[in-house]
Amino acid sequence: MDIPVSESGIVYKESGMPIGTPIAGEYPFRSGIHSEMYRTKPWTMRQYAGFGQPMEANNRLRQLVDAGVTGLSIAFDLPTQMGFDPDDEIAAGEVGKVGVSISCLDDMRKLFEGIDVKHISTSMTINATAPILLLMYQIVAEERGIDTRLLKGTIQNDILKEYISRGTYIFPVGHSIRLMSETVNYCNQNLPNWNSISISGYHMAEAGATPIQEIAFTFANAIAYIDEIVKSDIDLDKFSKRLSFFFASRTALIEEICKFRAAREVWAEIMTERYGIHDLKSTHLRFHTQTAGVQLIAQDPQLNIIRVTLQAMGAILGGTQSLHTNSYDEAISLPSENAAKIALRTQQIILEETDLALTVDPFRGSYLVENMTSQFVVEIKKEIEKIISMGGAVAGIKSGYQVSKIEENAFRIAQEIETGKRKVVGLNCWESENSMEIGNKSNRKDFNDYQEKMKDYRSQRDNLNLENDLIRLSEVSKVNEPLLPVIKKCIISGGTIGEICNVLRNNWGTE
Repeated sequence: MDIPVSESGIVYKESGMPIGTPIAGEYPFRSGIHSEMYRTKPWTMRQYAGFGQPMEANNRLRQLVDAGVTGLSIAFDLPTQMGFDPDDEIAAGEVGKVGVSISCLDDMRKLFEGIDVKHISTSMTINATAPILLLMYQIVAEERGIDTRLLKGTIQNDILKEYISRGTYIFPVGHSIRLMSETVNYCNQNLPNWNSISISGYHMAEAGATPIQEIAFTFANAIAYIDEIVKSDIDLDKFSKRLSFFFASRTALIEEICKFRAAREVWAEIMTERYGIHDLKSTHLRFHTQTAGVQLIAQDPQLNIIRVTLQAMGAILGGTQSLHTNSYDEAISLPSENAAKIALRTQQIILEETDLALTVDPFRGSYLVENMTSQFVVEIKKEIEKIISMGGAVAGIKSGYQVSKIEENAFRIAQEIETGKRKVVGLNCWESENSMEIGNKSNRKDFNDYQEKMKDYRSQRDNLNLENDLIRLSEVSKVNEPLLPVIKKCIISGGTIGEICNVLRNNWGTE
């Protein structure tokens, strides 16, 4: 391609660097996994969306598609994440609050009504119930006559970080690892273009992990997953190309750039040195980034637009492949339609009106950035080795190591904000007298009708056929047989997420 030229007529030339300066597209990929980066392919613009009932969420998703998003990212409510139906007593007060409520196949049909799942990439932030939601999505595509081997998207399916930072796990860790591994194998055979696991540091960062801990704890979890997956007949070279990661981008611009550069280098070395991978494409760190929601404040919320812009720039300058920008009102409520549009437009302005996408790794060769990146590499490796010496990520989780480290740093940050050592404009310095009232307060509906909705749904299906399928699921869960084909049959028979999970709860227990 032609080398871009600035408005002043100066060429964006990247040659002439000192010997030894990292080059994009070359191992260990400190400067980027592609030689041209955004010059030839911009990052995927995703917006995280989902609330209320499926048709409500469908309206928002269609608005985002019309606004130009190139990938959808679905948020599910807590009952869906924890495997409870919306009419379950434990779900009262939580249905549809932090994401969309999905209980059965009919809900998934409504969620994607009018959306071309064949040509759009869909990311689903779901973990404990990931295989169930993935199978529902696959069935919806099959009903439309789509070759599901061509479907593109991601499920998080990262259960270990739930024990570390989020708490939305259902089963004991051993059974959770089994579900994760079986889902990966199922995708490898049936959905080859689907990213069957997205290993997340984002939630650990939001809980208080330092940037070093965010990367190290994530990679330690990834090692645990790979060590489990390679016990099967899966081709690690092939599987590695479908691995993806999910990180946060904070307002400390330079530190975040260095974090992402170092992460690429460390991951490439893990794949070559620990697993003997020779295909360099299999050593690429492919990651999605979300701007740091924990740094947004409810006071003076429009200032969050600036914060999100800086965080987005850190991710882009750090070489992310996919990006979600938070809405400025998320510290107060579910994002309003206008705030969600501004968040997307932020990415589009950076792409179309700045020159950040015209150069590859623009901070490459900076003494500060290269030195800080190298320090990140050393410290990340140290932390990973510490966890491996404990017996790995699962052993660390059982001992409480990762949780304690995250809590220590979260407490330190809170103290620094409280004392004013860490400045937050609009919160502990440069406060405004008048706060702005915003938020999506009128889109909540009364969900008491779920009792009747679920009662009607269950009365209209073939309950005898479903009962037989659930019995079969119970049998398979007790032995070493593939679970997902049986779960798929239960879904097609009309089984709900709660009914399927209850079978597994009864046999596996909970933690």
